[in-house]
Formats: sequence, C-alpha cells, structure tokens
Amino acid sequence: MLKKNIRAIDALEEAQRIAFAPFIFQTTVALRELGVLTFIFDRRLQGGASLEDIAEMTNVSEYGIGVLLELAESTGIVAINEAQKYELTKTGYFLNYDKAVNVNINFANDVCYKGMFHLLEAIKTGTPAGLPELGNWPTIYDGLSQLPPEIQKSWFEFDHHYSDDIFDEGLQRVFESNPKTIFDIGGNTGKFAIRCCHNNANVHVKIIDLPGQLSKALANANKEGFGNRVSGFEIDWLAPNPQLPKGADTIWMSQFLDCFSEKDILNILKACVAIMDTDTELLITETFTDRQKFDNAKFVLEATSLYFTALANGNSKMYPSEVFIRLIQEAGLHIERDISLGEYHTLFICKKSSH
Repeated sequence: MLKKNIRAIDALEEAQRIAFAPFIFQTTVALRELGVLTFIFDRRLQGGASLEDIAEMTNVSEYGIGVLLELAESTGIVAINEAQKYELTKTGYFLNYDKAVNVNINFANDVCYKGMFHLLEAIKTGTPAGLPELGNWPTIYDGLSQLPPEIQKSWFEFDHHYSDDIFDEGLQRVFESNPKTIFDIGGNTGKFAIRCCHNNANVHVKIIDLPGQLSKALANANKEGFGNRVSGFEIDWLAPNPQLPKGADTIWMSQFLDCFSEKDILNILKACVAIMDTDTELLITETFTDRQKFDNAKFVLEATSLYFTALANGNSKMYPSEVFIRLIQEAGLHIERDISLGEYHTLFICKKSSH
C-alpha cells in the first residue's frame, strides 16, 4: 500500500531496513533457533533476561549473543528495560509464537532462501533459476518427494497451513451433491482424500498427481485403511496433451492451479471439461490476491509468487480472481457458485457450459 504522506526520514529508515532485510531475517532465525526469544519471554515476570543469563543458557559467547540482540533491539524484536535486561516486544512475540509466522519463516529459510538469490535470472529467463540450490529437476514438484526431510517438512507445513483449515467447510460443499467418485487433482500427501473417506463410507477417491507424490499419498491412504477406496492416476500436466480418465462425479482442486502458468491452467481446465458431463462438478479452491481482507495476507501471497518464479517453475504465481474467472470461461465452464471459505480462500463451483 502506497504511503503518500510518509516523512522522508521514515522513508529512508524503511529503505535501510529493506537494504539489510536478509541480516534481520537471519538474526531472527538464529535467535529463534537458539531459544533466545523463548528464554526472554519466559523471564518476563522476573524483569527480563540479561545478556549474561542468555549467553549462559545458550552456551554461546556474550559477543555472539550480543551482536544478535543489538540488531534485534534496533529492529523492534526485543527491547532493553531500565535494568538493562531484554524483554520481548509484540513483534518478537509473533515471530516466536505465531503459527503462521513460524510456518512462513521456516518456508523462507529452509526452502527459499538460497534460491531467491537467483530471482533476477529467473525473471529474465522465465525458468526456476534458483531450483538447482535444492536439486536438479525441471520443477520443484518433480523433486518434492526427494527433498531432504527438513526441507520437505517446511514445504509441506507451509502448503498444509494454507489449505487444511478450510477442509471441513470444503468437504461440506463437496458432499452437497452426494458424489460417488471424486477426482482429487494435485492430491499432495493424500490428506484430503483420506478426509473424504472418513466423511463418507461409500465414496471412492482417485488421486491424480506426479508419480513421486502419488506413491506417498497412496501409502498414507493405505495406512489409514482406505486402500480399497483410494486409487491413483499418474499424470504430467506439462506433457503434450495430458488426458484424464473418465468417471468423476466431482473434481476437486485445492491450491493446485496457482502452480501453473495461465496457458497451462487453461490446458488443465480443458482436460477436465473433456471428461465432464452436465452433472459433473469442478471445485476450485484458491487464495486470490484481490480477495484478502487484510493487507498482510495480500503481502504474503505476493511474496509467495516469487517462490513460484525463482524456485517452483518460473512461470506461475498467486493470481487475482479475475484471471481465473476468465480462464474458467475460456475452458468451456461457468461458475455456478462463488463462495468464501475461511479467512483467505475462495471456492468456485463450476459446471460444463451448455454452449
């Protein structure tokens, strides 16, 4: 948001913070990982924590802890009281204890940090130039099942945090039409398919995904005892003329289409239209940049777009709703219902157009 009346001195301060943003970020990561922010908060009733106490607790030199805390104090993460002890600010509290903020920090640090150095090259070439920092794959999705466990954990926690909260409400919408067979496109770890089977004793779910993700999703479904009702279909959406099997009553896509360029989204939607009849429902759930109540939610989505640019595939992003509405119509679909889910999501319930 443009701040028209900001004073020059404040604008300069903000510019300097941006210039040293990686320093602030890594300081936050270090303080959090060392347990310093937790320790300071736990000492709040004792008047804060001294540098000596923190150094002793972490088994790190006072120099090391000191340089971290000096920058943390300058950037409003901690404060120094009259007794020269450190206290946690509200910003520091959210950095340490807010679930969404921590998911974002882990994702930025573990998955994106090294790759984002290659953003300019990615912008120029239209390729995920930062992806080689994680592995040699065409897109991150091809290598997702091969990522080191700690990186994979941060990726899935980020992905699930922004999808799991709307599953309950999404399931209600899915089963309003009493489907017998659901196609879960981009089924990820199989969480939604498993939830469908728990929700309805008769439904069958076909997870449609890349081979690596599909094998893990089916293994998870088997562990839950749903191997007889959850099946899989391997597909590469970037291959020429991808085709789906027939038989779906409902097609579900949750935060899937934003992983593709507009051209690829249109191809995917057309492939769905090819197997739909007039009764088949296509449910698309997304977090649209133009439908967020709060500026910080829009900011997170637009920052996530740069992950797609530098690391995921080089040509996708978090989209405004108007782009999806246009592509849905171009594919031969119409939106029957436009529903808000939770705090961030939109659900489009689509059917095949009659003309």
